Amino acid sequence: MNPRHIGADFRIVARSYFRNPLALFFSLIFPIILIGLFGLIFSSTASGTVSLEVLNEDHNSALSIQFLSALNETHIVQAVVVEDPSVTPANFATWLGQNDHPVGLVVPDGFAANFSRNQAVNMTVYTNPQDAASSGEAVFAVSGVANGFNLRAANGTALIQVPPAKTVGSQILTYIDFLIPGLIGFSILTSPMFSMVDIASSYRKEGIFRQLSLTPLTRAEWLTSRIAWYVLLTFVSAGIMIATGVYLFGAHVGVTLGMVPFLVVGPFLFVSLGMLAGSVTKTPESAALIGNIITFPMMFLSGTFFPVSQFPTGLQAFAHVLPLYYVIDGMNQVMLFSNTSLALSDLAVIFVSAVVVFALAIRFFQWRDE
Repeated sequence: MNPRHIGADFRIVARSYFRNPLALFFSLIFPIILIGLFGLIFSSTASGTVSLEVLNEDHNSALSIQFLSALNETHIVQAVVVEDPSVTPANFATWLGQNDHPVGLVVPDGFAANFSRNQAVNMTVYTNPQDAASSGEAVFAVSGVANGFNLRAANGTALIQVPPAKTVGSQILTYIDFLIPGLIGFSILTSPMFSMVDIASSYRKEGIFRQLSLTPLTRAEWLTSRIAWYVLLTFVSAGIMIATGVYLFGAHVGVTLGMVPFLVVGPFLFVSLGMLAGSVTKTPESAALIGNIITFPMMFLSGTFFPVSQFPTGLQAFAHVLPLYYVIDGMNQVMLFSNTSLALSDLAVIFVSAVVVFALAIRFFQWRDE
């Protein structure tokens, strides 16, 4: 391959890219929007308390008030007593849903009297499956306070104590720290894949590839210039996302040389994969369909937004087949955990996949249709 040919085509790509506002938006502005959106959502969730609507049927007995005060002291939930006389245990669940409250608690009539006689009493917690985070925190807080009251009633002493949980990898890591490597991987996937699938199909349909066949530029040189452009774009996009996460949300991510191979090999793989997908299809419509079939499972099943460890066992096995999983996992290892050995194994998987896909893309990519 001739470096001069690659450089000339690279300059053409750059000029055409900066003349496309939509491409610039999705490459440079969209990452900021993603980091800002998820950062605002999850930073507020992590730092705030869950509002727990409470229907106190025990006529505000002293013990029920003590129980609610203990809930507030956990700093996990904030008990808000429902004052509306029309709300009853029978319609409480409906009222919660109609007023968009994710969690609720009913303190039953006779709570204090039964507790003083060492008789069982049921504290009913209402949760919303659509808000698993708030639901889990409410159940945890109510169960913890109830256990404390039970222990006090039995005149027992808590010998085994569980302090507040620490975050895996570091005591200071938060959701936004894990989100940044995932969104960098998201950017590495989507920008090259969607662009190259469209280019491969539309250039062939419009006869641009036929015209390029009359130039000294080879197919490998043309594809290499695209890879070089998206590598550069990935570095810029990653820098924007890291800076946004650190300066706006106080993210704790390490910027190390270990990131560089993933920011190079990742675009190498997905530019080649996008070109391959666009080359084996006959029309732009079918190319877009194949591109979406390849891209969307990787977007959501590779650990971009949700930890793969939370998936069902079968889905975890499927996620480990997806190349984006190894990009994101490798970025996590170098940016959060400083685990060089595991990062190298991830990089090896990506590099071998990239070489194979690049060879296939060159094989099926033709200037002229047969």
